[in-house]
Amino acid sequence: MADKKNVRTKKSRSAGTFIAIALIVAVTVVVVIVINNSNSSDQGGDWGRGAAVSETVVPVRSMTAEPVTLRDYVSTSGDVETQSSIEIFPSIGGEVVEMNVQLGSPVRKGDVIARIDASEAGTYYSLSPVVAPISGSILSSPVKIGEKVSVSSVITTIGDVNNLQVTAKIPERYVASLVPGLKAEILLQAYPDTVFNASVVRVSPVLDSATRTKEIILAFDRKDSRVNAGMFAKVKLFTYDYAGKIAVPQDAIVTNNDEQYLFIVKDDSTVERRSITTGNSVDGYVQVASGVEPGERIVVEGMLSLYDGAKVNDISGGISENSSAGN
Repeated sequence: MADKKNVRTKKSRSAGTFIAIALIVAVTVVVVIVINNSNSSDQGGDWGRGAAVSETVVPVRSMTAEPVTLRDYVSTSGDVETQSSIEIFPSIGGEVVEMNVQLGSPVRKGDVIARIDASEAGTYYSLSPVVAPISGSILSSPVKIGEKVSVSSVITTIGDVNNLQVTAKIPERYVASLVPGLKAEILLQAYPDTVFNASVVRVSPVLDSATRTKEIILAFDRKDSRVNAGMFAKVKLFTYDYAGKIAVPQDAIVTNNDEQYLFIVKDDSTVERRSITTGNSVDGYVQVASGVEPGERIVVEGMLSLYDGAKVNDISGGISENSSAGN
């Protein structure tokens, strides 16, 4: 009997030991799970805080805001002409028997440039001279000796090649700005990289009802032997100067519904979104009527990735624009 009791006692102790060990293991597992969950939460919190701190830095380019002059203009075309030219006609019809000039020849007022023989069979006339009425140069090829001419035949054309002008036509919508003294830049096909300066000297008092244009005459500011009568001219006529306001590239302005704004780079390398009002525009530049002060730096590239308070890296150092735009 005693042996049986001892066996039962040993079994009971073994069972108790197993249960205790199982409880310890279970508690340990629970503690490990709780610790792991707590560490995961802490790590997640640190990541969130790190993401807030590690904000994306946007590279941008900026320009320094400063007042500039926008020069508005009208583009048109015209022809280089002599300021004075005249077609020469004979005073009597007949045969050209003498021609004293050729294309490009210089002549003086009163020079005999040709003689006409009006004689016919059975009649005899003295030679009739054709006299230059003005001084200048022969601008068109004269008729040839032996040709028959009448009083309506053009012998040649004389013009003053030392004083050239450009005749151009301006569309009706711009005529309100046309006054003598306006400045212009002339480009000639023969010299595409050279700008010839000119000024408006005359404005037609009437509007051509057929073409809805008004004619202007421009005189070159200085004589240049490269300019020849008959050349085709591209004319850039400056009409208005818009001065005294800051101007920025059109692409720098961000539009949201009816609001227009710019991004201003601050000293702490963040940007401020600034609402603006705009004024006149010329050649992709727009005047800023309000919202920006001189000396501030305006983002001109990279603004589409920005928001108010965004961190930026200004890789331009603040580009300063020229004092005259639209030129």
